[in-house]
Amino acid sequence: MQIILIGINHKTAPVAIRQRLACDAARVSDALTRLRAAYPGSEFFLLSTCNRVECCAVVDRAAGPKPAELAKWLADFRAVEFSQIEQYLYIKTDEDAVTHLFTVAASLDSMVIGESQITAQVKESYKMACTCQTTGKVLNRLFHDAFRATKEIVTRTSISNRRVSVAGVAVELAKQLFSDLQSAKVVIVGAGQMGNLLVEHFRHEKCGDITVVNRSRQRSCRIAEEHGVADTSWDRLDQEIAEANIVVGAASAPQGYLFSKDRIKLLMRRRHRILLIIDITVPRSFDPAVGEIENVYLYSIDDLAQVAQDNIKLREGDMELAVGIIYEAVSAFMDWFQTRQVGPVVGQIKDAFEKISEMEMERFFVGPRQEAHCRGQMEASIGRVVNKLCHCVIKNIDTLSRERSPGEAERFAQHILDNAQQIISEDQKKNQ
Repeated sequence: MQIILIGINHKTAPVAIRQRLACDAARVSDALTRLRAAYPGSEFFLLSTCNRVECCAVVDRAAGPKPAELAKWLADFRAVEFSQIEQYLYIKTDEDAVTHLFTVAASLDSMVIGESQITAQVKESYKMACTCQTTGKVLNRLFHDAFRATKEIVTRTSISNRRVSVAGVAVELAKQLFSDLQSAKVVIVGAGQMGNLLVEHFRHEKCGDITVVNRSRQRSCRIAEEHGVADTSWDRLDQEIAEANIVVGAASAPQGYLFSKDRIKLLMRRRHRILLIIDITVPRSFDPAVGEIENVYLYSIDDLAQVAQDNIKLREGDMELAVGIIYEAVSAFMDWFQTRQVGPVVGQIKDAFEKISEMEMERFFVGPRQEAHCRGQMEASIGRVVNKLCHCVIKNIDTLSRERSPGEAERFAQHILDNAQQIISEDQKKNQ
């Protein structure tokens, strides 16, 4: 059996291409039903969000669809010429595919790393595949392990609470000031690269009222069409700001400030609610004195960059821990996948190895060492050694199964188990 993953995402394809392959819930259900009919005996999962479209399959290496065949099937299903999307596609197999799916589920591959929305979307897509009866033993195990690893990352790290980009920090700041960010009116002043990125981030948070204002209406119109937001003419800028909850300044003046304190103060007289202004231009487009106005919160790009840099430092250890959790979860899954035919024996081998390690730990921590403070660290270290040794054994069992036969691999595994159980038995007799 082989695990295949094909897809496009925000890193490999522009939104115009992603939209052509995107599927709503009804289309996802239809695609899964058709795949099951076209390739009986295979397992399928399809994820479609605004930032990615990915199809995962578990197929027979000899009889199932090849990766390129599956990619062309998806293009045909969405009535897209394969040649028009081929350059944007990525294809991953086996351990690479599993690692990618675990990383996506844990939100480590998202535009906003740590956001919980993608985890919910993966769970919903898995539920859809179960409803369509296109999952099986392998995909069920894969996604249960992925969700378990994600939960561990959320529990043991603070990744979901720390944004590490200027745009991400800006949105996080907005979420802190506005409990109902989705209904807030957001005005983006400027249609450059950073303005476009902020639109993406606010759209990602499901903001439904976003307007882009730019001197060149053509550029703001293009961004508005690309992201499904509104745009308006430059002469309506003051009116838009007067009605806004959040204003992002992404357009600078030829000289001086584009927005003076008096100008913003005049606009604030028309309202009785707070205004968040995020100035991401260099040089600044908002006079720093604007922040002195009552109910106005002004943040510059330097403020956001400093928060982002602080978050990077705080999150470095968390990211290392998260990647380690993913690595161990993927390793455990691949061990199971590669030796699932001799799974019961392999499980017994691991139990026996763990029993041997426990007996050795008990033998070491006696007398004066019984109250040693390092016991917890040593147990964790020995546990990792046992896992790595089990991994080596399992790899050899898998190699033997592929190069010789599953029967010979099972006999080899049984021989290892017998030896381990003999060691346990002899140690127990000595202890008695």
